[in-house]
Amino acid sequence: MVAASSQVSANDGERFYIFTESYPPYNAAVTGQSFAHEAEDITGICTDMVKAMMSRLDYHFIMKMRDWSLAYNWVQGRENHGLFCTARTEERENEFQWVGPLASIEWTLFAAPDSDITLNSLDEARQYKIAGYKGDVMSDYLIDEGFDVIANVSGEQNPRRLTLGQADLWVTDGAVGPLIAEEKHGITGLKPVLVFRETPMYLAVSNETDPEVVEDLQSAIDEARAAGELSAILAEYTQ
Repeated sequence: MVAASSQVSANDGERFYIFTESYPPYNAAVTGQSFAHEAEDITGICTDMVKAMMSRLDYHFIMKMRDWSLAYNWVQGRENHGLFCTARTEERENEFQWVGPLASIEWTLFAAPDSDITLNSLDEARQYKIAGYKGDVMSDYLIDEGFDVIANVSGEQNPRRLTLGQADLWVTDGAVGPLIAEEKHGITGLKPVLVFRETPMYLAVSNETDPEVVEDLQSAIDEARAAGELSAILAEYTQ
């Protein structure tokens, strides 16, 4: 077991706060809602990986599911706070300390099942209206690059926007898109028209957290990976 830092040890009563969002199959509330207050009420690929990591530490931790934008802003500036699964990009590199990697996301543009849109490059998508959501790394990237993005607080309604003609494309992870479309709206057959990037996801830890804590967390996730736990978790959700 990794030795716990004095800042977040079981003995001194301090807590490590871990936030996530509803983003199945990586993170999901067992109730199907978009929020949760307890670790046992949250599941998913990244969630189970983080739990495997924390099981190797003598840390008290509290896990909550919240809106992504709220959680992202809340974690920054607060000691002993972390956020997962956070895409590690060049733009975000200095905003956090990073523990991982956990899983990876494929930046994918989906079209409606009856759409005839085809793309050979990302640049060809500039003529289309793209559904995304606020604070999402993929949506933010497209916005910064000048694409026409409808950025909403949540991405759960975006499959309906495709079928209703309110958007031509939806940017999301390749595994997340079809799952949300079917579970939330009964929509099947979304067309993945372009995968334009792949990014590893991490536990993003606030810069105010003691680096020794981050080292403990990294050692614990490395141990879980070496023991085969992370690959087993991924296989459980993807087979």
